[in-house]
Amino acid sequence: MVEVTDFRNAMSLLTSAVNVITTIGASGRYGFTASAVCSVTDTPPTLLVCMNKASSSHQYFVENKILTVNVLKADHQHISKAFSSKMTPEERFACGHWTTLKTGAPVLEDALVSFDCEIDQIQEVGTHTIFICRIVALQQSDHDRSLVYFNRAYHHVGQKKVS
Repeated sequence: MVEVTDFRNAMSLLTSAVNVITTIGASGRYGFTASAVCSVTDTPPTLLVCMNKASSSHQYFVENKILTVNVLKADHQHISKAFSSKMTPEERFACGHWTTLKTGAPVLEDALVSFDCEIDQIQEVGTHTIFICRIVALQQSDHDRSLVYFNRAYHHVGQKKVS
């Protein structure tokens, strides 16, 4: 059997894009930082998003049945940290400029790309909930540098465009 610490140490070596996942509903706007996001299929366009059930905003994502995956660009480290902190939702959303697409979930205006989704399936596995999300709209920027997380630290990938 694999020990939890060994698993966590091994997973820290899996380079992942840094994302802020957002939702909105009658109770307000909520969001969290996540690296556990991946493509499921392109027909129909679908993402998988994992969220810890202990998160203070977990119930709102389950209730609202919508979310947006905002893929952060290289200079968004402060937004990632805000959405993984103990800040209130209002304080977190003050860290960026937000708009909406089809579902109404918050979209970070200058994200690398934002995937606006309806949650089609919810599956609980251990400490986490897996959301299977059908993409209903997207917004892509012309940024070329992404924020990633590797070996418990932020890094930038991509090359700056030469003007």
